[in-house]
Amino acid sequence: MNLVDCKSALKTLKSGVPIIFPTDTLPAIGCLPQFSNIIYELKKRDRDKPLILMGSEHKQLIDYVHESAKEDYENIASKYWPGALTMVIPASEKQTSILTSDDLTIGLRIPNSNMAQSLIRETGPLLTSSANISGFKGSITVEGILVDFPSVKILSPIPWEKSSGKASTIIFWKKSGDWRLIREGEVLVRELY
Repeated sequence: MNLVDCKSALKTLKSGVPIIFPTDTLPAIGCLPQFSNIIYELKKRDRDKPLILMGSEHKQLIDYVHESAKEDYENIASKYWPGALTMVIPASEKQTSILTSDDLTIGLRIPNSNMAQSLIRETGPLLTSSANISGFKGSITVEGILVDFPSVKILSPIPWEKSSGKASTIIFWKKSGDWRLIREGEVLVRELY
């Protein structure tokens, strides 16, 4: 098994290689933002599907949020993070080089996972996706993930903390105070109903 700990993960990621790590929902494959192409290649993911930028705390991600959406971002983040909620929000003009979407938005999330947060505190924000081949149901066990990604390093220690196995809720910011539900997951966002 190709294991890596939080301390040595940054060296792996800086070399352009992704790692697989647990979250509170599904295991994730993540990379430093400048190496996002590798996730699309490994997952066989459609380039029209953006990746999610994960952070260890919402202040770590605030610089990625466009000025027009910062107040709503802070409001939702303070209520639902860490947790199984992804916000799709307009990206800051300063951060467009890391975007994987065509509409100048970025998906942001803080997982409620000690291992994921520890990793991201060491590495900085990571562009992520679920650790599965696109179009196929992924495994939530390390052994199952290794079938799809035998050469990708796995965050240790193993066994991982328990995850829900369900996808995160995704909400999309339309304008001030106006959010739309994109995908229903574990979190019910009261502001939408």
